[in-house]
Amino acid sequence: MELPNVGKDLTQKLLTLGIDTPEKLKKTGTEQTYLRIKALDPGACFSLLCAIEGAIRGERWHNLPSDRKEELKLFFHMAKKQQ
Repeated sequence: MELPNVGKDLTQKLLTLGIDTPEKLKKTGTEQTYLRIKALDPGACFSLLCAIEGAIRGERWHNLPSDRKEELKLFFHMAKKQQ
């Protein structure tokens, strides 16, 4: 997939989940995609979560709005506690 933040590793993980188009990624959503990847890779990090969000938005994850990054940070910590 030709999306910002999506390299070989993330592409492979998405394909494993059956997410093979930008439309499927958007439909699945950031949080759900992250949780599905985390089930395959328990070491999935916060940067990966932000990378998914940036890919859906079509921008580098470093440029995400600070309020969205805070939401993602809260989600990441909640997901980490549920391990």
